[in-house]
Amino acid sequence: MLTPLDHEFVRAVAAAADRLAAPLAAAPDEEPAGVAHRALAHRVKTLVAAYRSPDSALHGSARAVAAVTTHLRALQAAQTATGLFAGGDNVQSPPDSAFTVNDVCDAHVLAAGGGPELRDVTAALAEIAGAATASLLTGGVHTPNHRWELCAALARLHRSFPDDRLLERIEEWLSEGVDIDAEGLYSERSANYAAYVSNPSLLLLAAVLGRTDLLDAVERNLTTTLDLIRPDGTVETVHSRRQDQKHPFPLAPYLPHYRLLAIRTGRGDLSRAATLAAAGGIDDPDLLAETLLTPDLCRELPAPVAETLPRDRYLTTARLAARASATAHTVVYGGSDVPVHRRIRSGLACNPTFLRLFAGDAVLDAVRLSRGFFDLGPFRAADMQQTAGHRYRLTESLTAAYYQPLPPGGRRDDAAYRMADEGRFSAAMAFPDRPRDEVSHTTRVEVDLREDGADLRIDISGPRVPWALELTFRPGGVAEGAVPIGDGSWCLTTGSMTYRAGADEIRVEADVQAGEPLAGPDRSEVLRYDPGQDYTVVGGTDATTGNRVYIGGLGPHTLTVALRARRAAPAG
Repeated sequence: MLTPLDHEFVRAVAAAADRLAAPLAAAPDEEPAGVAHRALAHRVKTLVAAYRSPDSALHGSARAVAAVTTHLRALQAAQTATGLFAGGDNVQSPPDSAFTVNDVCDAHVLAAGGGPELRDVTAALAEIAGAATASLLTGGVHTPNHRWELCAALARLHRSFPDDRLLERIEEWLSEGVDIDAEGLYSERSANYAAYVSNPSLLLLAAVLGRTDLLDAVERNLTTTLDLIRPDGTVETVHSRRQDQKHPFPLAPYLPHYRLLAIRTGRGDLSRAATLAAAGGIDDPDLLAETLLTPDLCRELPAPVAETLPRDRYLTTARLAARASATAHTVVYGGSDVPVHRRIRSGLACNPTFLRLFAGDAVLDAVRLSRGFFDLGPFRAADMQQTAGHRYRLTESLTAAYYQPLPPGGRRDDAAYRMADEGRFSAAMAFPDRPRDEVSHTTRVEVDLREDGADLRIDISGPRVPWALELTFRPGGVAEGAVPIGDGSWCLTTGSMTYRAGADEIRVEADVQAGEPLAGPDRSEVLRYDPGQDYTVVGGTDATTGNRVYIGGLGPHTLTVALRARRAAPAG
């Protein structure tokens, strides 16, 4: 039995669309100078949706139609002879054009059912889509999620303009298999691309092709994401392989997917996530078109099911563990791609943060360990093992080398030896052909996750080199018990400190088990974060911002660090 309509949701969705569309309709003849093709198509779709929606202030508005016409002229002007769109860093890009064509096709469906007033709009949209078809049918991609965005565009083209060639091409891409792992994470492990590309594309493909397996993939990803939702209403991204690995990602873009799956499956946990995604208000103008194209979104949500606490999850494929309680939410991460690939690269998980801790308003955003070992950068675990129920061991061993003279058979009279990369730098020295003397450095971090925080044991072995444990707290609190060292930073030696934000706090206690005394506040050459030469050689950094507390010394060391959260009124 169908559930009743959620009129409050529908009105909020229409209002969000109107906030974008109404100013455009107020000046319908104003040329959209400097607006990229994707934004133009999005505006067109939103204006058409507002025209069609009885809940929109622009329902049946001639000015909305005039604004659509103006934007369509600009969109056609951006379309090249290949049918692809000009603009952006990716030149002659089928996937970037697919984003635009997806909106064009959705607008076409809405306009085609909109009566004679939208006849010319419908024809123009069909012309734009038709011009792009051949290039999208044969075009390639360069990121994993692009496959599904491109397939979604082909499926939408087939929905409006049936063509078996489109289905055959979709099958070519889908026969590679959807890149979702055993834990429910897409290969890019990115909240941004899951929410904006992979999930919506696979939902569309499931609907057009009748592929329940694609629907199941989306449900698996959404289920896993439940355990990645943080107390501040964002989704964990430290394990991402894309741009969002350095930034918090809001839950709001997941709203239509959680809402649709909750309504269709009756799952109360998905309903809880949908409710949380809308808690800050509905601002996405795209949702109005989605509700018109997928009316199930307008149904009332099933009753949300309260979150069960404490909750634990270990994602083995990403090497990320999370433990949530009423007092603390703690994340441990050891899944960087850098130890294997030995480089910082777009498309790799590079974030050196290995722990986060949320305690209400007191938030420890990042714990990182910097080492002065051949400028190879901060600790990024090459291995993470679950040693007991809530205990994890993160390990990384680094090796650098000094090279001996070439053997007689490898020497050249002209001294023109081949360029080679030895892991730290490149030079014309034929490194692989030389005997080498190795220097090694091993870092091991053992983490015991507790309901009120975490216990860390850090072992640093190898030569005597400087190291610094950096704890970056979210701004808005006060560090008490640590020594200020300038520039929003503090030093902690053996003892304890508290970071307090309002009535919530995180207490840090450090103790040396083996090794010389910790560095005092005068040791600025030790108490600092070093991003490593992959960043510094080009004048860059991946340093955090916030209130930073440093614990450091000259290794080898064995150090214990206790992190304890306390909240005045823990959430029940």
